[in-house]
Amino acid sequence: MRQVRKLLGALLAVFLLLVAALMLFLVLFDWNRARPLINEQVSAALNRPFAIEGDLRVVWQREAGQQGLSAWLPWPHFAAEQLRLGNPDWAQGDTFVSLDSVRFRLSPLPLLWKTVNIPSIELGAPVADLQRLADGRANWVFDLSKEQPDDNAQPSPWTLDIGTIVFDKGQVKLDDKISNTRLEAVIEPLGEPIPFADIVGKSTAERLAQSNVSAQDYAFAWQTKGSFRGQPLTGNGKVGGLLALHDASQPFPLQADLRIGATRIVLAGSLTDLQNLGALDLRLRLSGASLGQLYPLTGVTLPDTPPYSTDGRLQADLHDADGATFRYLGFNGRIGDSDIHGDLTFVAREPRPKLSGRLTSNQLLFSDLAPLIGADSSEDKRERGERDVQPANKALPVSEFRTDRWRAMDADVRFVGKRIVHSEQLPITDLDTHVVLNDGTLSLEPLRFGMAGGLLDSQIRLNGATTPLQGQMRLRARDLKLKQLFPTFAPMQTSFGELNGDARISGRGNSVAALLGSADGELKMLINDGAVSRGLMEIAGLNVGNYLVGRLFGDEEVKIHCAAADLGIKQGLMSTRLFVIDTDNAVIKVDGSANFASERLDFTITPSTKGFRIFSLRSPLYVRGTFKEPAPGVQATPLALRGAGMVALGVAVAPAAGLLALMAPSAGDEPSQCEPLLRKIQGGQ
Repeated sequence: MRQVRKLLGALLAVFLLLVAALMLFLVLFDWNRARPLINEQVSAALNRPFAIEGDLRVVWQREAGQQGLSAWLPWPHFAAEQLRLGNPDWAQGDTFVSLDSVRFRLSPLPLLWKTVNIPSIELGAPVADLQRLADGRANWVFDLSKEQPDDNAQPSPWTLDIGTIVFDKGQVKLDDKISNTRLEAVIEPLGEPIPFADIVGKSTAERLAQSNVSAQDYAFAWQTKGSFRGQPLTGNGKVGGLLALHDASQPFPLQADLRIGATRIVLAGSLTDLQNLGALDLRLRLSGASLGQLYPLTGVTLPDTPPYSTDGRLQADLHDADGATFRYLGFNGRIGDSDIHGDLTFVAREPRPKLSGRLTSNQLLFSDLAPLIGADSSEDKRERGERDVQPANKALPVSEFRTDRWRAMDADVRFVGKRIVHSEQLPITDLDTHVVLNDGTLSLEPLRFGMAGGLLDSQIRLNGATTPLQGQMRLRARDLKLKQLFPTFAPMQTSFGELNGDARISGRGNSVAALLGSADGELKMLINDGAVSRGLMEIAGLNVGNYLVGRLFGDEEVKIHCAAADLGIKQGLMSTRLFVIDTDNAVIKVDGSANFASERLDFTITPSTKGFRIFSLRSPLYVRGTFKEPAPGVQATPLALRGAGMVALGVAVAPAAGLLALMAPSAGDEPSQCEPLLRKIQGGQ
């Protein structure tokens, strides 16, 4: 037994001597002698050149703040100078990444359970040259094995655990052929760190503090220039100096001011869960010449608009089960001269991302809606940097809908314009629409306007998945008060008359002009108990109407008992099936057509006098020419005998019966003044 104890004591002494010898060797060993072997092994593992060209040192010392056995074990502290990692053969240049220095320490105990634990890494003056070719090869992707992967191979039992990354001033270059992006960025330490709250605001900092999370200060400033997706880019900003990979709750501060083409992006906030790029919480301000210009930058399909600006809170969950989710919350802004407020959510799901939300405008200028259909002026288009394709002799917008963008994403957005500002000539009061985009089909159901005390309700569907686009529109106008339609026309203020109408149109084409140029459908309209004069035409801005009224009635104000129109549309040609106006002095019949494809007019206006009143007009009137330049005049053919107009109207029995459905009482229990006229036409009298 005594000999056994002596043997065990001798073995323990030998073991301790070996440990001491090993420790002495590790402390005194010149690690620079191991550089060639390390360089060779790392180069072989990464399949590209690697070299430690400067000094390599390892210092062993106990780690402060540790407990138990870990407090007694010395930790190795590694320091290497002048490191360089090369590029693959296909990349331009020899160097992928270079570092003036790298310093880190290693926890020895976790090695027993196959974990490489590095609490922190310090990178000195990093320089990176990032490249990606059009075929997808990227120099930041490493081929760690020259052999084909084995599907049955077991994953490595070793894990890498890095706590934080501390970096110094550095440079980054990016040349990405896939996104057509070339950037150069420089990062340098600030003279003095800037507190997080000084940039993001006290409210954001206090919100983090309530979650028992404190963000680090801004420690570095950066600048960048180049191009992003083919558009010129300049920018600057600030970031923190510590990347906390291990602590997912530790926010990393971000601040940026970028100009990409005509778009400006200003953001400030934090990124959390850096190891997985988990979540963003930023104050985001956007401004630019048109919301449509955000599509090539973000992939989000938005309409062309006047200049805009928004300011709100962007939250992102980059690991949502349905796809990365971005929420732009509580934003306020302007589009043109209209205000805009709301919440939007963008989900990068498959097969198409989706934008959803609710938008509100308290005061919306009707002119700010014109770019949505290409009806804005040439000057407005030039301000957005767009080429004006509208021919000078065309009235209908020819700008094509960007249906390729419709197929890039889905959308479900509700928009409410509480008050619409236009002009007294078109008293639209409010707007309510639900925009749905699904696999290339765009629908506005409803597209509803409050107008002149009544309602203009429509449903529009445009199928952009077909070539050419297929479009359908249904429109219903009810109870539009004439005195509100023309609020500055004094004789109309005593009127109880209303306008009612229905329209149904379908067509094919990738612009408003093409859709109407191929359209089929019909338009029906009734107006009762109104008044007309040359003054009214001047208020409405209708020069042709001014001419016609002057020819028919002189300068007098004439009471309209009823105006009824039933127009059929076939392959872009709108023809009159019934168009009659009943006044105190005459019944006026309108015949002819409007060709939406050629934008030409051909209408004849024939009055039939009542009673013994003598018309000064001896021949019918006409309106010809184009939509852009209509040309009114007097026919050479004399007027027929009194009553001939009503006899001719007798052939319009079916249209008259259809228009009876649009009748509404003019005031209270008063019967509609259109009913006697339509009954007479229906009876063939």
